[in-house]
Amino acid sequence: MTIQSVNPATEEVLATFPEMSEQEIARAIAQADTAVGRWAGTSFDERSRLMRSLAKDLRDHRARLARLITLEMGKPIVEAEAEIDKSAWGCDYYADNAERFLADEAKKSSASMSYVAFEPLGVVLAIMPWNFPFWQVLRFAAPALMAGNTALLKHASNVPQCSLAIAEAFREAGFPVGVFQSLLVPGSDVQRIIEDPRIKAVSLTGSDVTGSQVAAMSGRALKKTVLELGGSDPFIVLADGDIAASADTAARARMQNTGQSCIAAKRFIVASAVAD
Repeated sequence: MTIQSVNPATEEVLATFPEMSEQEIARAIAQADTAVGRWAGTSFDERSRLMRSLAKDLRDHRARLARLITLEMGKPIVEAEAEIDKSAWGCDYYADNAERFLADEAKKSSASMSYVAFEPLGVVLAIMPWNFPFWQVLRFAAPALMAGNTALLKHASNVPQCSLAIAEAFREAGFPVGVFQSLLVPGSDVQRIIEDPRIKAVSLTGSDVTGSQVAAMSGRALKKTVLELGGSDPFIVLADGDIAASADTAARARMQNTGQSCIAAKRFIVASAVAD
């Protein structure tokens, strides 16, 4: 079986990739699991250095990566460039703040000393959507890796080139082998990956249908989950509103990112006095 990269504007097949075999998946999970011990033992200074290197790599290759987003996902190039900028910013943000966020928190108790410590979980599986093919991944990966976890990415099957480009960026930035890997696998392979005892947590952004399926799989396997699911956001215009500004904002709110955004305005509720 293969995974195709298709230009949504022209329906041209841009590239074709073989799905990973069972042996390749097993090897990737083993590498991620092996890397956990070493990576969790690295200092925040070292993790931050590598994360800033990743941010620089994203900015250095901004034009090429943005073009890849536009070719596979279809958004305007200006918005694709902004997505790369935001992804680089996210890397820098967690490089700057993760150590402070994860510092031990002292707690008052009857004991001589009590505190809350934040420790890495291990290998985290990320199931990510295609609408923001870089930002959705980096906003998960930057904090997860800065916390000492390793990551396996199961990206949406219609953005395989973006998935591979993200993994390449991590390698170019100098991250150790196994810390971040992209898996080119179909959705049918997800359950057995989740069930692998070396996978400690699952993060998904997607539809409520897929979210309920992944939640059920993860629950049966007793895995921690983070689910960001779909919405149906209302855009309300009252009779005393600025109609020209409302119309302009409404168009942007619905069509930003080619209309593919979980926080886009999807239901327009307009007072009858100004509906026309």
